Amino acid sequence: MRGAASYWVLRAVAATVLLGAAAACSSGTAGGTASPASTTASATPIPTGPVTAEISQFRDNYSKQIIEIQLTNTTGHALTVLGAELTSPLFAAPIIWSARTGGIELPPGQPKSLPAPLPAPDCGSPAGPAAGPGATSGAAGDAQVSLRLATPEGAVPVPAMAPATDPFGVLARNNSELCLAREASAVATIALDPELEVAADGQTAVVRLLLQPRAAGGGGELVIDRIEETTLLAEASQAPWPRSVTVRAGGAPAQVRLGIRPSRCDPHAVAEDKVGTLLPLQVRVAGREGIVKIDAGSQLRARIYDFVTKACGRQ
Repeated sequence: MRGAASYWVLRAVAATVLLGAAAACSSGTAGGTASPASTTASATPIPTGPVTAEISQFRDNYSKQIIEIQLTNTTGHALTVLGAELTSPLFAAPIIWSARTGGIELPPGQPKSLPAPLPAPDCGSPAGPAAGPGATSGAAGDAQVSLRLATPEGAVPVPAMAPATDPFGVLARNNSELCLAREASAVATIALDPELEVAADGQTAVVRLLLQPRAAGGGGELVIDRIEETTLLAEASQAPWPRSVTVRAGGAPAQVRLGIRPSRCDPHAVAEDKVGTLLPLQVRVAGREGIVKIDAGSQLRARIYDFVTKACGRQ
Protein backbone atom coordinates (compact mmCIF):
# COMPACT_ATOMS: atom_id res chain seq x y z
CA MET A 1 0.00 0.00 0.00
CA ARG A 2 2.91 2.34 0.67
CA GLY A 3 3.96 2.34 -2.99
CA ALA A 4 0.42 3.00 -4.19
CA ALA A 5 -0.04 5.82 -1.70
CA SER A 6 3.21 7.43 -2.78
CA TYR A 7 2.08 7.22 -6.39
CA TRP A 8 -1.19 9.05 -5.80
CA VAL A 9 0.49 11.68 -3.59
CA LEU A 10 3.11 12.33 -6.23
CA ARG A 11 0.47 12.41 -8.98
CA ALA A 12 -1.41 15.10 -7.09
CA VAL A 13 1.59 17.33 -6.53
CA ALA A 14 3.13 16.72 -9.96
CA ALA A 15 0.06 18.11 -11.66
CA THR A 16 0.82 21.48 -10.07
CA VAL A 17 4.60 21.51 -10.50
CA LEU A 18 5.80 25.02 -11.22
CA LEU A 19 9.40 25.32 -12.26
CA GLY A 20 10.97 28.28 -10.49
CA ALA A 21 14.41 29.78 -10.20
CA ALA A 22 17.31 27.75 -8.82
CA ALA A 23 21.00 28.70 -8.69
CA ALA A 24 22.41 29.19 -12.20
CA CYS A 25 25.48 27.27 -13.41
CA SER A 26 28.50 28.26 -15.45
CA SER A 27 31.28 26.06 -14.17
CA GLY A 28 31.97 22.66 -15.64
CA THR A 29 30.25 20.78 -12.81
CA ALA A 30 26.72 20.65 -11.48
CA GLY A 31 25.99 23.14 -8.75
CA GLY A 32 28.24 25.90 -10.14
CA THR A 33 27.29 29.52 -10.79
CA ALA A 34 26.27 30.82 -14.20
CA SER A 35 27.51 34.04 -15.74
CA PRO A 36 24.24 35.98 -16.24
CA ALA A 37 23.50 37.94 -19.37
CA SER A 38 22.95 41.68 -19.21
CA THR A 39 19.41 41.30 -17.92
CA THR A 40 18.17 40.21 -14.51
CA ALA A 41 15.39 37.90 -13.43
CA SER A 42 11.84 39.15 -13.17
CA ALA A 43 10.83 40.51 -9.77
CA THR A 44 7.52 38.62 -9.94
CA PRO A 45 7.51 35.82 -7.32
CA ILE A 46 7.57 32.34 -8.82
CA PRO A 47 5.54 29.68 -6.98
CA THR A 48 7.49 26.50 -6.23
CA GLY A 49 6.50 22.85 -6.25
CA PRO A 50 8.15 19.50 -5.52
CA VAL A 51 10.67 20.16 -8.29
CA THR A 52 12.12 23.56 -9.21
CA ALA A 53 14.13 24.17 -12.35
CA GLU A 54 16.07 26.84 -14.17
CA ILE A 55 17.60 27.06 -17.62
CA SER A 56 21.32 27.81 -17.57
CA GLN A 57 24.47 27.07 -19.56
CA PHE A 58 28.01 26.10 -18.61
CA ARG A 59 30.67 28.30 -20.19
CA ASP A 60 32.50 25.36 -21.75
CA ASN A 61 29.27 24.40 -23.56
CA TYR A 62 28.82 27.77 -25.28
CA SER A 63 30.47 26.60 -28.52
CA LYS A 64 28.67 23.23 -28.36
CA GLN A 65 25.14 24.72 -28.15
CA ILE A 66 24.31 22.62 -25.10
CA ILE A 67 22.18 24.07 -22.31
CA GLU A 68 21.36 22.79 -18.83
CA ILE A 69 17.94 22.13 -17.35
CA GLN A 70 18.79 22.33 -13.65
CA LEU A 71 16.32 20.56 -11.37
CA THR A 72 16.08 20.68 -7.56
CA ASN A 73 13.91 18.32 -5.54
CA THR A 74 12.15 20.26 -2.77
CA THR A 75 10.41 17.25 -1.20
CA GLY A 76 11.67 15.15 1.71
CA HIS A 77 12.14 12.00 -0.36
CA ALA A 78 14.02 11.04 -3.52
CA LEU A 79 12.42 11.40 -6.94
CA THR A 80 13.58 9.99 -10.25
CA VAL A 81 13.47 11.91 -13.53
CA LEU A 82 12.79 9.52 -16.38
CA GLY A 83 12.54 12.17 -19.07
CA ALA A 84 12.70 15.92 -19.64
CA GLU A 85 11.66 17.90 -22.70
CA LEU A 86 11.74 21.67 -23.09
CA THR A 87 9.70 23.47 -25.76
CA SER A 88 10.22 27.11 -26.71
CA PRO A 89 8.97 29.28 -29.58
CA LEU A 90 12.61 30.26 -30.13
CA PHE A 91 13.49 26.76 -31.38
CA ALA A 92 11.98 24.73 -34.19
CA ALA A 93 11.92 21.43 -32.26
CA PRO A 94 11.82 20.33 -28.59
CA ILE A 95 15.00 20.52 -26.54
CA ILE A 96 15.39 17.00 -25.17
CA TRP A 97 17.44 15.57 -22.32
CA SER A 98 18.23 11.99 -23.26
CA ALA A 99 17.71 9.97 -20.09
CA ARG A 100 20.04 7.11 -19.34
CA THR A 101 18.53 3.74 -18.41
CA GLY A 102 16.61 4.12 -15.16
CA GLY A 103 16.66 7.93 -15.32
CA ILE A 104 18.47 10.16 -12.85
CA GLU A 105 17.74 10.35 -9.13
CA LEU A 106 17.02 13.68 -7.48
CA PRO A 107 17.90 13.50 -3.77
CA PRO A 108 16.11 16.09 -1.61
CA GLY A 109 17.66 19.56 -1.94
CA GLN A 110 20.51 18.51 -4.26
CA PRO A 111 20.50 20.25 -7.67
CA LYS A 112 21.12 18.15 -10.77
CA SER A 113 21.85 19.55 -14.22
CA LEU A 114 20.51 17.79 -17.29
CA PRO A 115 22.51 18.64 -20.45
CA ALA A 116 20.38 19.12 -23.54
CA PRO A 117 21.63 19.95 -27.06
CA LEU A 118 19.83 22.75 -28.84
CA PRO A 119 17.96 22.05 -32.09
CA ALA A 120 17.81 24.47 -35.00
CA PRO A 121 16.61 27.95 -34.02
CA ASP A 122 13.36 29.52 -35.19
CA CYS A 123 14.79 32.75 -36.57
CA GLY A 124 11.70 34.53 -37.90
CA SER A 125 12.18 38.25 -38.49
CA PRO A 126 15.40 40.06 -37.47
CA ALA A 127 13.12 42.61 -35.82
CA GLY A 128 11.82 39.92 -33.44
CA PRO A 129 12.69 39.44 -29.75
CA ALA A 130 15.83 37.50 -30.46
CA ALA A 131 17.32 39.96 -32.95
CA GLY A 132 19.55 41.96 -30.61
CA PRO A 133 22.61 40.79 -28.62
CA GLY A 134 20.93 41.65 -25.31
CA ALA A 135 17.53 40.09 -25.95
CA THR A 136 16.21 37.71 -23.31
CA SER A 137 13.34 35.34 -22.74
CA GLY A 138 12.70 35.36 -19.02
CA ALA A 139 8.91 35.27 -18.96
CA ALA A 140 7.48 32.04 -17.58
CA GLY A 141 5.06 31.62 -20.47
CA ASP A 142 7.77 31.52 -23.15
CA ALA A 143 8.89 27.93 -22.52
CA GLN A 144 7.36 24.74 -21.16
CA VAL A 145 9.07 21.78 -19.53
CA SER A 146 7.55 18.31 -19.64
CA LEU A 147 8.84 15.86 -17.01
CA ARG A 148 8.25 12.21 -16.27
CA LEU A 149 8.75 11.56 -12.56
CA ALA A 150 8.74 8.41 -10.42
CA THR A 151 9.18 7.53 -6.73
CA PRO A 152 11.80 5.12 -5.34
CA GLU A 153 9.00 2.60 -4.81
CA GLY A 154 8.77 2.12 -8.58
CA ALA A 155 5.33 3.57 -9.14
CA VAL A 156 4.01 4.26 -12.62
CA PRO A 157 5.76 7.37 -14.03
CA VAL A 158 3.85 10.63 -13.47
CA PRO A 159 3.76 13.17 -16.32
CA ALA A 160 3.96 16.87 -15.43
CA MET A 161 3.91 20.00 -17.59
CA ALA A 162 4.81 23.45 -16.27
CA PRO A 163 6.21 26.85 -17.30
CA ALA A 164 10.01 27.14 -17.25
CA THR A 165 11.86 30.28 -16.25
CA ASP A 166 14.92 31.55 -18.08
CA PRO A 167 16.02 34.48 -15.89
CA PHE A 168 19.35 35.02 -17.65
CA GLY A 169 18.04 34.79 -21.21
CA VAL A 170 19.95 31.63 -22.13
CA LEU A 171 17.44 30.56 -24.79
CA ALA A 172 17.19 34.01 -26.39
CA ARG A 173 20.96 34.48 -26.39
CA ASN A 174 21.51 31.15 -28.11
CA ASN A 175 18.70 31.82 -30.56
CA SER A 176 20.22 35.19 -31.46
CA GLU A 177 23.72 33.76 -31.87
CA LEU A 178 22.58 30.74 -33.90
CA CYS A 179 20.39 32.83 -36.21
CA LEU A 180 23.20 35.32 -36.76
CA ALA A 181 25.65 32.49 -37.48
CA ARG A 182 23.16 31.00 -39.96
CA GLU A 183 22.87 34.28 -41.87
CA ALA A 184 26.64 34.74 -41.85
CA SER A 185 27.28 31.22 -43.14
CA ALA A 186 24.87 31.89 -46.02
CA VAL A 187 27.32 34.56 -47.23
CA ALA A 188 30.65 32.93 -46.42
CA THR A 189 32.38 30.15 -44.54
CA ILE A 190 34.56 31.65 -41.80
CA ALA A 191 37.23 29.56 -40.08
CA LEU A 192 40.64 29.78 -38.45
CA ASP A 193 43.65 28.18 -40.12
CA PRO A 194 44.98 25.37 -37.88
CA GLU A 195 48.56 26.60 -38.38
CA LEU A 196 50.08 29.20 -36.04
CA GLU A 197 52.99 31.45 -36.99
CA VAL A 198 55.07 32.17 -33.90
CA ALA A 199 57.52 35.11 -33.99
CA ALA A 200 61.24 34.48 -33.50
CA ASP A 201 61.18 35.95 -30.00
CA GLY A 202 58.18 33.80 -29.04
CA GLN A 203 56.26 36.79 -27.66
CA THR A 204 53.73 37.18 -30.47
CA ALA A 205 52.17 35.00 -33.13
CA VAL A 206 49.85 35.24 -36.12
CA VAL A 207 46.58 33.41 -36.63
CA ARG A 208 44.83 33.54 -40.00
CA LEU A 209 41.11 34.07 -40.35
CA LEU A 210 39.96 32.36 -43.55
CA LEU A 211 37.04 33.84 -45.50
CA GLN A 212 35.48 31.67 -48.21
CA PRO A 213 32.51 33.43 -49.88
CA ARG A 214 29.57 31.37 -51.12
CA ALA A 215 28.58 31.27 -54.78
CA ALA A 216 27.16 34.52 -56.16
CA GLY A 217 23.71 33.03 -56.75
CA GLY A 218 22.72 33.43 -53.11
CA GLY A 219 23.75 37.08 -52.92
CA GLY A 220 24.29 38.75 -49.60
CA GLU A 221 26.92 40.79 -47.81
CA LEU A 222 28.60 40.37 -44.47
CA VAL A 223 30.49 43.11 -42.62
CA ILE A 224 32.95 42.27 -39.84
CA ASP A 225 32.93 45.53 -37.92
CA ARG A 226 35.66 44.47 -35.52
CA ILE A 227 37.39 41.47 -33.99
CA GLU A 228 37.35 41.31 -30.21
CA GLU A 229 39.97 40.03 -27.80
CA THR A 230 39.38 36.95 -25.66
CA THR A 231 40.24 35.97 -22.10
CA LEU A 232 43.40 34.34 -23.49
CA LEU A 233 44.37 36.31 -26.61
CA ALA A 234 44.96 40.03 -27.13
CA GLU A 235 45.86 42.16 -30.15
CA ALA A 236 49.58 42.48 -30.84
CA SER A 237 50.35 46.21 -30.90
CA GLN A 238 52.65 45.94 -33.93
CA ALA A 239 49.94 44.24 -36.01
CA PRO A 240 46.57 45.94 -35.31
CA TRP A 241 43.49 43.93 -36.19
CA PRO A 242 41.48 45.21 -39.17
CA ARG A 243 38.05 46.77 -38.94
CA SER A 244 35.09 46.98 -41.32
CA VAL A 245 35.97 43.94 -43.41
CA THR A 246 33.29 43.37 -46.07
CA VAL A 247 32.66 39.91 -47.51
CA ARG A 248 30.33 39.42 -50.48
CA ALA A 249 28.90 36.21 -51.86
CA GLY A 250 30.62 35.39 -55.12
CA GLY A 251 33.81 37.20 -54.09
CA ALA A 252 37.34 35.82 -53.93
CA PRO A 253 38.63 33.87 -50.92
CA ALA A 254 40.63 35.98 -48.48
CA GLN A 255 42.82 35.72 -45.40
CA VAL A 256 42.94 38.13 -42.49
CA ARG A 257 46.20 37.97 -40.54
CA LEU A 258 45.78 38.63 -36.81
CA GLY A 259 48.79 39.33 -34.64
CA ILE A 260 48.21 37.95 -31.14
CA ARG A 261 49.83 38.02 -27.71
CA PRO A 262 48.77 36.50 -24.38
CA SER A 263 46.12 38.62 -22.70
CA ARG A 264 47.00 37.17 -19.27
CA CYS A 265 49.88 35.21 -17.82
CA ASP A 266 48.62 34.08 -14.44
CA PRO A 267 49.14 30.36 -13.64
CA HIS A 268 45.51 29.54 -14.37
CA ALA A 269 45.26 31.22 -17.80
CA VAL A 270 45.54 28.01 -19.81
CA ALA A 271 44.59 25.47 -17.15
CA GLU A 272 41.16 27.02 -16.56
CA ASP A 273 40.45 28.24 -20.09
CA LYS A 274 36.90 27.70 -21.36
CA VAL A 275 36.32 30.26 -24.12
CA GLY A 276 39.75 31.83 -24.74
CA THR A 277 40.12 30.23 -28.18
CA LEU A 278 36.67 31.27 -29.41
CA LEU A 279 37.40 34.35 -31.54
CA PRO A 280 34.49 36.86 -31.34
CA LEU A 281 33.61 38.72 -34.53
CA GLN A 282 31.22 41.67 -34.30
CA VAL A 283 29.26 41.33 -37.54
CA ARG A 284 26.30 42.74 -39.49
CA VAL A 285 24.38 40.60 -41.96
CA ALA A 286 20.81 40.39 -43.32
CA GLY A 287 19.46 42.98 -40.88
CA ARG A 288 21.01 41.30 -37.84
CA GLU A 289 24.06 42.26 -35.84
CA GLY A 290 25.97 40.72 -32.97
CA ILE A 291 28.80 38.36 -32.13
CA VAL A 292 29.76 35.31 -34.18
CA LYS A 293 32.34 33.18 -32.36
CA ILE A 294 34.84 31.24 -34.46
CA ASP A 295 36.14 28.09 -32.76
CA ALA A 296 39.89 27.52 -33.11
CA GLY A 297 39.46 23.74 -33.38
CA SER A 298 41.53 21.15 -31.56
CA GLN A 299 44.81 21.56 -33.51
CA LEU A 300 45.01 25.35 -33.34
CA ARG A 301 43.73 25.32 -29.75
CA ALA A 302 46.63 23.11 -28.67
CA ARG A 303 49.13 25.33 -30.51
CA ILE A 304 47.69 28.48 -28.93
CA TYR A 305 47.91 26.95 -25.46
CA ASP A 306 51.55 26.01 -26.11
CA PHE A 307 52.33 29.50 -27.45
CA VAL A 308 50.71 31.27 -24.48
CA THR A 309 52.48 29.00 -21.98
CA LYS A 310 55.91 29.57 -23.54
CA ALA A 311 55.38 33.31 -24.16
CA CYS A 312 54.37 33.84 -20.53
CA GLY A 313 57.34 31.77 -19.35
CA ARG A 314 59.73 34.14 -21.16
CA GLN A 315 58.39 37.25 -19.40
